[in-house]
Parts: sequence; C-alpha cells; structure tokens
Amino acid sequence: MTNSFPQTTDEEWMRYAIRLAQRAEQQGEVPVGAVLVKDNRVIAEGWNLPIANHDATAHAEIIAIRKAGQVLENYRLIDTTLYVTLEPCVMCMGAISHSRINRLVFGATDPKRGAVCSALQLTAAPFLNHVVDWHGGVLETECGALLRDFFRARR
Repeated sequence: MTNSFPQTTDEEWMRYAIRLAQRAEQQGEVPVGAVLVKDNRVIAEGWNLPIANHDATAHAEIIAIRKAGQVLENYRLIDTTLYVTLEPCVMCMGAISHSRINRLVFGATDPKRGAVCSALQLTAAPFLNHVVDWHGGVLETECGALLRDFFRARR
C-alpha cells in the first residue's frame, strides 16, 4: 500500500483510522481501526477481525503490524507511527514494542484494558527494551462515540 499524503496531521490520520473502524463495525466487529504510517505514507492498515477470522489476536493493531512487516520485509517497523482509535491492550502493546514502532497515537482511552496509560502503563515498563513515544486523546470524542454507539446498539 503506498497512499501518500502531503504533511498529514495526527487528526487526519486518526480520521483515516476511524474509517477503518467503521469497516469493522460493518462486519459486526468491535469498531477499532489502525493505520501504520512511515514517511507520511500508509504502510499498512487493519481493523478488528477476531470474529471473522476466528482469531483472538486479530486486533486492528496486530493486523496492521503483520501487514507492515510483509510490506517492509522486516519485523522491525522503525521510524513508523501507528494510529489507532482505541488505547491498545496488553497484547497489542507487546507487539508494538517488539516491532519497534517509534510512535503511537490513539483516540479513546480504555480504562479497563488499556495498556498505555489506563489499566497498565507498559510504555514506561522497565523490562521492555524499546520505549514507544505516545500521544492519546486525538479525536477522543469521535473514537469513543463509535464504541459507545456500537455497544449501546448491541444491548
């Protein structure tokens, strides 16, 4: 994938991730989207697919990371930024750290399962050998509304 955008901002990339989250929702999945960017170009994208893929690890971030490794022909995703609509969980933070993603930008926090700054703070964990620069709350209202509306409709 080689979509390129002139000096795209964090908000613009998060809007891209929101569109991916909407794809997940259209497929009956929890609406979370992720896009991995390098040099202002889309390297890979993903949205939640654990139900469709029969795979508990098919989170948006993991899908994007796996695709990016194939595109870059390297498991180390150096000098990349991952945009995701929801604060990553423990599994995803492990993958983000191991893949050496430089920067993480997320929308809504996840007070129960978030592993960046909510339930856990893995970006500051001394046992990890890679420090991820992160910024949360980008388009938080829009990202949170997607999730709230999805779960409200299912109740």
